[in-house]
Amino acid sequence: MHRLQQEKFEIFGISKNDINLLATEAETKLLKVLKPNDVLIIVSSIVPCKNAEMLVNNICMMQIICNVIKLISLSHIIYISSDAVYSDDLTLISEYSPAMPSSLHGMMHMCRELMLKQSINQIPLAILRPSVLYGNSDPHNSYGPNRFLRQIEKGEDINLFGEGEEKRDHVYIEDVAKVVSLVVRNQSTGVLNIATGHSHSFKEIAETIIQETASCNIIHFSKRNNSIVHRYFDISATYKAFPNFKYVAFKNGLRKIAQKHQIIA
Repeated sequence: MHRLQQEKFEIFGISKNDINLLATEAETKLLKVLKPNDVLIIVSSIVPCKNAEMLVNNICMMQIICNVIKLISLSHIIYISSDAVYSDDLTLISEYSPAMPSSLHGMMHMCRELMLKQSINQIPLAILRPSVLYGNSDPHNSYGPNRFLRQIEKGEDINLFGEGEEKRDHVYIEDVAKVVSLVVRNQSTGVLNIATGHSHSFKEIAETIIQETASCNIIHFSKRNNSIVHRYFDISATYKAFPNFKYVAFKNGLRKIAQKHQIIA
């Protein structure tokens, strides 16, 4: 929201406290808030989706949204989905890769994408599929940069699964906001992955964080329980759509959040 406000868009944020999408009155409340020609950005979800109950609740939330958008002529809809819709077996991912999720979390997002596609009534729809996010405004403490930085901040050692060899494409969260802003401004439609095109191992990430913060913390390796999964992205579609956009380099992104946490050397 902050990014869109900076660019002088008129923003109205709806939190769970405003409208609980699982409450009986949710549809009525949402109908009162949304107006014709509004742009609707959908980020509401219960994540990560780990079980059947969470899956059902996420579907119910989207059903409320779909019921409402059938009744209002919105000018644009943007859904923040996830790269989890792609199979873990894929090593190089692009927008042309089939959506074949390997997890309930991915299945949840794929179902919600399909629900929107069937409900939009010719309203322009953009589906954005971010890779793994990191940054100060990310509330999650998932395995990776966010958790490692918080461990350093607390004076704790960093624990890696296996040898930390798995590679992921981590996206600075402010870059997601920039892409969303570009999509709104250009009224873009279709599917777009949000990924930098550069994947790093978790060991490399941990070592970089220790180096950037001049930390004395130690990296520990633990037994791996799951198979190794690497994730690489072909991001040519992003630069074709937005040729002047550039992602923040991973090391620069780490430095930005370390500075805000005041733990940089």
